[in-house]
Amino acid sequence: MSYEVSRSDDEWRAELSPEEFAVLRQAGTERAWTGELLDERRTGVYRCRACRNELFRSDTKFDAHCGWPSFYSPLAGDRVELLEDRSLGMVRTEVRCARCGSHLGHVFDDAPQTPTGDRFCMNSISLTFEEADGSR
Repeated sequence: MSYEVSRSDDEWRAELSPEEFAVLRQAGTERAWTGELLDERRTGVYRCRACRNELFRSDTKFDAHCGWPSFYSPLAGDRVELLEDRSLGMVRTEVRCARCGSHLGHVFDDAPQTPTGDRFCMNSISLTFEEADGSR
């Protein structure tokens, strides 16, 4: 697939830390309960760390008790792409940034307490957080 933001692996390696590259470009997963955005409670926007695409708003974040930041909906349906993931001997739905193709995490339909029933389980290292002006 072709993306609006496209770089070679060498270019991504020059921009991202080794840990960021492993998750964003090689579909790795950060260890549960270790991400810096897991307990983020301020009002704001979550963006793709690789290309700054706006992905999620804080009002869709919820505590799923799974060890990773979780959201019940992306900002708009076209901000992420969903792909079948058959790795690890199971079928899951991978979530990628629609602008640059970076791996963000997976989505599961196991959150009946949310308006959508979905849990977008994201790696903190795949995201940046931008606090909204005037929040606090």
